Amino acid sequence: MAAQITIQPGDNGQLVVTFPYSSEWVEKIKTVPGRQWQAEKKHWTVPNDAGMVKQLKTLFEGEKVELDPTLCPFYHTLKAVEDELTLRRYSPKTHQVYLAHLKRFLGHFEQAAEAISIEQIRAYFLGLIKQGVSQSYHSQAVSALRFLYREVLHKPQIIENLPRPVREHKRVPAVLSREEVLRLFKAVDNLKHRAILLVIYAAGLRVSEAVHLKVADIDGERHRILVRNGKGGKDRYTIIGNIALEALRNYWRVYRPHDWLFPGSQPDQPLSSRSVQLVFQRALVKAGIHKHATVHTLRHSFATHLLEDGVDVRYIQELMGHEDVRTTQRYTHVSNARLGQVCSPLDQVKEGGGAYEIVEVPF
Repeated sequence: MAAQITIQPGDNGQLVVTFPYSSEWVEKIKTVPGRQWQAEKKHWTVPNDAGMVKQLKTLFEGEKVELDPTLCPFYHTLKAVEDELTLRRYSPKTHQVYLAHLKRFLGHFEQAAEAISIEQIRAYFLGLIKQGVSQSYHSQAVSALRFLYREVLHKPQIIENLPRPVREHKRVPAVLSREEVLRLFKAVDNLKHRAILLVIYAAGLRVSEAVHLKVADIDGERHRILVRNGKGGKDRYTIIGNIALEALRNYWRVYRPHDWLFPGSQPDQPLSSRSVQLVFQRALVKAGIHKHATVHTLRHSFATHLLEDGVDVRYIQELMGHEDVRTTQRYTHVSNARLGQVCSPLDQVKEGGGAYEIVEVPF
């Protein structure tokens, strides 16, 4: 591990600078007025004057410097944003994305957000575009800034004329035919891997939703899956047909998961989405399918096959957890009674079964 310089707040208006012995670094720290070597504690102290942190970072430029978060010039601004996001019950993902964008933005200027002009902000975004960032990245950065200036600083006029990028043209998603879906599943030998891919297709799940399923979320009697905290933080029920349910039961008889339906290498943690993506890509190659497809393609295929079977788009919208008309048409609530009349498209695929020991399964 590379040597590291740490800068932390100390007592009596001092900063504490710690690093492994290096004659070069010692000579550098000695150029700072008011520095002192604390022999007992084996660290240096320097006056916490205005601009000192910046001076130290310049002094040790090119080295690995770890700065205490409280010394960040915009620490309190980021903390206020985090608190406001928490109060409004924004998702952890939104916390992560907004704070990362704001940290980059404020770090770029190294000055208070209130002092940054609209001209500087526009120049910042022009720089992002020249760097070739995606439209989604650009849009997220705009959302983060709007949240900061409108909801936290209450200065909406600063970003009033900041445009959001136009919607990116969405291509028609790749869809696997029913025959390709069957070939894909036959190409997966591992019982656990096959079960999770079957469930994603049979229930129209996002991969993040599938890996976060718990054993208790499977209602075998009613052929339902409870999807907790889906996109937008919403819970919903979706279907699971006979074939996928039986595959889950066979998987459970062998693996006996307790909490997470698909645990990762650590039993108390779910399988990672990346692992499922790799499983899918290997199966795609083995099945000889040359379409540009991802695990999410199984979800698109679920919806497409239901539409082909004549299922009303409103029911598909409910099963998929879509919010509005731009995905499956205007949002319409569908009662659980009507959901019971919808069959999983997987059950329309004929496939031979196998002989298994009869063991009672919890779903």
